[in-house]
Formats: sequence, structure tokens, C-alpha cells
Amino acid sequence: MRICGIELTGNDAVVCLLDKDDGLFNLPDSRTRKLTLKKDHTREDLLAFQKELVQFLGDYKVQRVVIKERLQKGKFAGGAISFKLEATIQLIPADYEVELLSATQIKSILAANPLPVHFADTGLKQFQEAAFLTAYAGHFKD
Repeated sequence: MRICGIELTGNDAVVCLLDKDDGLFNLPDSRTRKLTLKKDHTREDLLAFQKELVQFLGDYKVQRVVIKERLQKGKFAGGAISFKLEATIQLIPADYEVELLSATQIKSILAANPLPVHFADTGLKQFQEAAFLTAYAGHFKD
């Protein structure tokens, strides 16, 4: 199953693709590392962002989307724009399974299922680490 892990930061959705087939993980090559919402945040901008994401998911034959959930309160609470992005992603067409994982859930899954390789050895950019961990945890969340 191919999962797209997403971390929301500001106006960006950082993405990471991760396949699991017969217990083996694979990082498919992807020309896209993040998708950006235009600055006006109008309805049309949100729909354009959603269309771009759906195109990306279709191009890479993603079956499931896992989003690192934004905190609603506290020091590390998400901004208003990231909540708009989260909702926009959750409302993509029903062809895709969309799920939220909290940081606590991800940490718990990682404790029970340690990464088979160090992140530095994946070849991904450092800013994709949270999206990668989210995708990895998504394979064990069922």
C-alpha cells in the first residue's frame, strides 16, 4: 500500500510517499516535496490547492493519506491556515482514505515499531522527516 504522509507547516503541506509491500518499505521517487497554498487563502485558492494535491496523489497512485494532526491549544498549536489546509485535505474526494495521527500516536507507534533505517539514510530532505515518520506510522495504524 502506498501512503502519503503529510506535515502541515504554515502555508505548506510537506509530503512524503512510502510504500510497503510484503513487509518491505520503499520510498518512491517524487518530484514534489511540498505543496503550497497561495497567500490570499480564498475559496478558489483552497480548491486549487486541493486539486493540486489530488493530481499529485493520482500521479503517484496513493491509496491512503495520513496527516500529522495539528495541536489546537498550547505552545505548539497550529495556525489558522494549517487548520484550513487540514480540512481541505480531509475533504478530498472519497477515492482516498484520509486519516489524522496525533504526535502521541506517532510516537507510540514508533516505539513499538522502530524505523528499520536511520532517517539520514533515506535520501529525503531534512524538512520531510515529520512527513516520513507520519507515513511510516500510518502503515502500522489499523
